[in-house]
Amino acid sequence: MTVQTQTHAQVAVIGGGIIGGAIAYYAAKAGLDVVVLEKGELASGTSSRCDGNILAIDKDPGFDSQMSLKSQMLVDELSRELDHSFEYRAPGSILVCETEAEMEAANEWVKRQKEAGLPFRMLDRSDIRQESPYFADDLLGGLECATDSTVNPYMLTFALFEGAKKHGARIMQRTEVKAVTRDQASGIFHVETGVGRVTAKQVVNAAGVWAPYIGQMVGLDIPILPRKGHLIVASRQMPVGIRKVMEFGYLISKFGGQRQVDEETEKYGVALVFEPTESQNFLIGSSRQFVGFDTRVDLNVVRCMARRALRFYPKIADFAIIRTYCGLRPWTEDHLPIISRVEEVPGYFIAAGHEGDGISLAAVTGKVVAEMLTEQSETIIPLTPLRHDRFTKKGVLHS
Repeated sequence: MTVQTQTHAQVAVIGGGIIGGAIAYYAAKAGLDVVVLEKGELASGTSSRCDGNILAIDKDPGFDSQMSLKSQMLVDELSRELDHSFEYRAPGSILVCETEAEMEAANEWVKRQKEAGLPFRMLDRSDIRQESPYFADDLLGGLECATDSTVNPYMLTFALFEGAKKHGARIMQRTEVKAVTRDQASGIFHVETGVGRVTAKQVVNAAGVWAPYIGQMVGLDIPILPRKGHLIVASRQMPVGIRKVMEFGYLISKFGGQRQVDEETEKYGVALVFEPTESQNFLIGSSRQFVGFDTRVDLNVVRCMARRALRFYPKIADFAIIRTYCGLRPWTEDHLPIISRVEEVPGYFIAAGHEGDGISLAAVTGKVVAEMLTEQSETIIPLTPLRHDRFTKKGVLHS
């Protein structure tokens, strides 16, 4: 028989992934009494089914890339601040180009990023050859962002939660949220779970792809959809490369443009992503599909990803695949997360919709949510572009 309990906290964070971990850490560090509610185990969802990059290279110049730069700086601080190591490295990252048209677009991308104050530069064919002897000989060049870094997403998530606990946060795993109501008279939230009730003055919905479900409990329509992504883990017999590599077409795939690729590559949203890990293996991605909550591995997609990787790295054809897996990325229509207070439900906050940028933007998300919770007059990033109601104002809210 399950014993029903009642827990009270100033802040209840719903979601035990990296976003919830970062919010719990920064909020507890700011002196708030925090409880985290996770329906399964910590990092058991998207945070454990992704790569570990803290990137600015693939962000739209301006607000998006500046937000990423702030997050990179915070992660660098966390690498010294948290008690547990999370395999942090900052070697930069590169995008490689196949065609003259991509080189022209890359040059424009670099120009815009540099104007926004980011450390970007173009790479020519000789730079690419020096980067890795495994690259295809016909690649024309690419571009580099010097500040991009990488982490182990599992380890960073756990390090953040351990840091949060050190500052007094309580973590409740295997605690599924069943209902959320707000008492109009007192302003207190009542969160019903499978193991009892939690009351809180403030609630943060950091449930990722499940954020719309949690939002419905208080009458909110949160326009987030799950977008499926595959990854391949391969064994590194030789040093293929030392840092993150993507094809320039990744940007086009990410933002929904048309590429000059075969029908299957376009259908599955496949674009090269190569990431070496500290364990000497490497990850190969990526794919983008809207197939609901289906997380089964599709070998057709895996084969398509492998073919795409061989186009850029033809000499890795005989490398062994260790495993493949899928994750669901919480997608929004404008490719920016929702990090927002909700005016119609006072005390309720949303921090979700990061799609493939949850690892990149976790630190800055945690920091800015803590600033909102403590009602700071100035925040680390502007809040207006991330507001929940931006979708209704644009008329793109999903039913």
